[in-house]
Amino acid sequence: MRSITLRMSIALIGGAIAVLASPQPARANCYELIGCADKDYFKGSDLMQLGCQPLWEVRNTIYKENGYCFHTSKAIKAFGNAGCKYDDAGAVPLNAAERYNVKAIKKAEAKKGC
Repeated sequence: MRSITLRMSIALIGGAIAVLASPQPARANCYELIGCADKDYFKGSDLMQLGCQPLWEVRNTIYKENGYCFHTSKAIKAFGNAGCKYDDAGAVPLNAAERYNVKAIKKAEAKKGC
């Protein structure tokens, strides 16, 4: 009986490890002030409350989550290129909200002189 319980425990632990170690689908980041990048449409007034670095990070996180291959050393250091698929930012398959948000972020960055 004890060996059966031990084998069951080992099997359960092994299954739990496999689930935790398996790749998970990308999930869009959600931000307290501006919302979720993949479903909320960011407001320009909210974006203007962010500094240049957070704007850069949010914009590039959208690209990272959708498979963009970064080219600058700063972006590669921050995000890496593991699993990337697209060398051209224009080819990255963004949904409507993500496309809108990237444009809104770029507009805020330009207004702030980033």
